[in-house]
Amino acid sequence: MCGISAYIGKNNNAAEIVFNMLSRLEYRGYDSAGIAYIKKGKPAKISVVRDKGMVEDVKEQYIPEHSDLCIGHTRWATHGEPSKINAHPHLDCKQEIAIVHNGIIENYIALKKMLEDEGHKFVSATDSEVLAHLIEKFYDNDNVLTLEDAVRQAIALLRGSYGIAVISSKEEKIVAARLGSPIIVGIGKDENEYFVSSDTNALLPYTNSTIPLNDGEIAILTKNDCKIINKDAILMQKKIEKILYNLQSAEKGEYAHYMLKEIFEQPRVINETMRGRLRIEEGIVMLGGVRMKDEEIRSISRIVFIACGTSLHAGMLGKYLIEEIARIPAEAEYASEFKYKFPVLDKNTLVIAISQSGETADTIASLREARARGANTIGIVNVVGSTIAREAEKGIYVYAGPEIGVASTKAFTAQVTALYLLSLYFGRIRNTISGFALRELVEEFARIPEKVQKILDNANAIKDIADEFYNYRDFLYLGRGYNFPVALEGALKLKEISYIHAEGYPAGEMKHGPIAMIDEGFPTMAVLIKDNVYNKIMSNVEEIKARHGRIAAITTEGDDNVKKILKKDDKVMDIPETLPIFYPFLTVVPLQLFAYFCALKLGKNVDKPRNLAKSVTVE
Repeated sequence: MCGISAYIGKNNNAAEIVFNMLSRLEYRGYDSAGIAYIKKGKPAKISVVRDKGMVEDVKEQYIPEHSDLCIGHTRWATHGEPSKINAHPHLDCKQEIAIVHNGIIENYIALKKMLEDEGHKFVSATDSEVLAHLIEKFYDNDNVLTLEDAVRQAIALLRGSYGIAVISSKEEKIVAARLGSPIIVGIGKDENEYFVSSDTNALLPYTNSTIPLNDGEIAILTKNDCKIINKDAILMQKKIEKILYNLQSAEKGEYAHYMLKEIFEQPRVINETMRGRLRIEEGIVMLGGVRMKDEEIRSISRIVFIACGTSLHAGMLGKYLIEEIARIPAEAEYASEFKYKFPVLDKNTLVIAISQSGETADTIASLREARARGANTIGIVNVVGSTIAREAEKGIYVYAGPEIGVASTKAFTAQVTALYLLSLYFGRIRNTISGFALRELVEEFARIPEKVQKILDNANAIKDIADEFYNYRDFLYLGRGYNFPVALEGALKLKEISYIHAEGYPAGEMKHGPIAMIDEGFPTMAVLIKDNVYNKIMSNVEEIKARHGRIAAITTEGDDNVKKILKKDDKVMDIPETLPIFYPFLTVVPLQLFAYFCALKLGKNVDKPRNLAKSVTVE
């Protein structure tokens, strides 16, 4: 959730480089920020600049100095409120060691007491500071220990998760390590400089050659060398992996916000995720990354989708798709609950983990639980080389490109695209869909990007509707069938960036409680498109109007029946017609835009909503 950056090399502006890297990671945490660098001299000393607030605010306090070694951090608070004293980097008692840390040290209270009993003095309320003092404890020159030896002994005592970067004023090196929290080493173009980051986005201006660390691995970086060892100090042979997108794809360009750019990128994202997989002329789908024999696919008795937040809503939609098209019983589970409920799994159960970053801590933990219980696993991720991509037995990459806006939009659409592809692929192998029906779906699927573009071309009409509804404090979102997960996702978007309370509900459940809330001050967003439950939701809208509730509805173009029951202050957002199964691609886009324009009208920070971080890498 927090962001780590570090640099070592022959560039004397190490701090400037790290600040630039941190600014690209600010969406991962923006409560506070800081850097630590080695100030040359006899003896060399560590200088720290840190404070509450944004990276740019902290950078203003930095007085440029020559240094070729620096670590930095942007924080999303877990232990200790956002403040200067709790900001990273943290130092040991002698101020000879500086650390930055992502993750949670679960046994920090016991470790802190042990260290205090030994005379260590703590200044912050964080769990992370424990690590600086632990390394100090083992960093004993009398025993000729190196910094990496001290780090290795210190992390052996930790319970929980960590991604760390460590420096010492006594050695010209950076030591980085990970357990459950991502750390990526970037290799400079001339191989005489190295970078460390918790996210590839920070590396893009400098390199596209990376070495992601696995859990338990430690990187030792000097100006001329990069070594990776495991917890037993055995040297590891690692392959260099390339970042698959470029710097421009991670920039805002002409858009006011990353979120708006990412909403408008969705036609391209759908096309990219389809590319090479949707065989339009043949009327089939191919998925090389699934790597399952036809007999294995036919033997699947159950599918469980595990995910969090927006990715879970994609998984819920996947459940509908898999059951209808491939006729496999399916369920969608909160990853944060799945691991702890003793799930019943076997070799014929397929567990599909969905995560934009591939680093969501709860989803990783549940994926590992599924594998331990003998289930087959597939990962659907956006980030090549991420933990889920490496640990799932099979995988489907989505090609959304970097998603910087904290509220996920294009990644959801890409995940949904992958789930449609998977459902059609399984349906063909299991003979649960005819060749004629499959061809019809494939041909319409190929038209979806241009239909999404048509909605985006009419974005100003959605802005006008948001301008009328942004002042309400509560919203009910109703959908049914395939559009129930879309209603949940629309409500989540409104909550995330505008801080308006919104509740997604299956429309048929409205009479079982939520209808009690309906009055003039409690509007409803209804997904009311021409599908097999159209008349049912029309009845729900009639019930809301009978209680003077205001309606904003997503409707199919040319549907005059809806307009007949709505009143002057109700509003309609039209979308193009498609086959009922594909409507989620079209219904989610107006909901994303509606949330964006409401937040904009309210003056909220759309890309960096309060209390949220892009990737939740702690449980």
